[in-house]
Amino acid sequence: MIDAGAVALAAVAGLVGGGMNALAGGGTFATMPALLGLGTPANVANATSNLALMPGAWASAWAFRDELRPVGGVSVRVLAAITFAGGLLGSVLLVATPGRAFDVIVPWLLLIAFLAIAFGRRAGDWLRDRVTIGTSTLMIVQAVLGTYGGYFGGGVGIMTTATYGLLAGESVRSMFAPRTLMLAVANFAAALVFMATGLVRWELCLPMLVGGLLGGWLGASLGKALPPSVVRGWTLLVTAATTIVFFVRAYG
Repeated sequence: MIDAGAVALAAVAGLVGGGMNALAGGGTFATMPALLGLGTPANVANATSNLALMPGAWASAWAFRDELRPVGGVSVRVLAAITFAGGLLGSVLLVATPGRAFDVIVPWLLLIAFLAIAFGRRAGDWLRDRVTIGTSTLMIVQAVLGTYGGYFGGGVGIMTTATYGLLAGESVRSMFAPRTLMLAVANFAAALVFMATGLVRWELCLPMLVGGLLGGWLGASLGKALPPSVVRGWTLLVTAATTIVFFVRAYG
């Protein structure tokens, strides 16, 4: 049996993580450390976190539904289908990855996300002045993001924000709706695999799921009122903190 303190910690972590995902991504920064602190193996913690945050991601996506529109000339339905397929692939890869290898790989993926969001806007302007980026490039990168979302998911919202800014010239605020939907789709695809393979710690997942649902709705409501500069600053802060924590955990 699990005690009430562990249940409360899981619920609060889900609340914070759901809100973070709605605002800027990086909700795993709240949920993964909580699960690891409660003695959950890293791969099981990741699968549990993924499933717990999924309803919150869908709540956020529903709140932003009236803002959905094509990204870089690609319809949201096409991007969602690509993301779903990638999420299935990524989650299967996670199931097959040894725990220690998973710990070592993740910090580097988060570092890439931090660099992308920190310099993506300027890099995008520089790149668009020199080359034309077609819809096929965006779809290929979306497949990679979906695979990453199914494999780990930490920072995938941030990576998506950076990608849409770089390849489609979107502002941070305009990406809220499509980014949140893609996060939800990737989480859903991965959840199917994680449940089928028994990789979920249900006694912690359920209270975290309830917290994540409330946090996702509250975060989306708050996100509509925040100016782009605040969203960008929060995104950078979350990405940096997430990256440092996982580097320390893997190599400290």
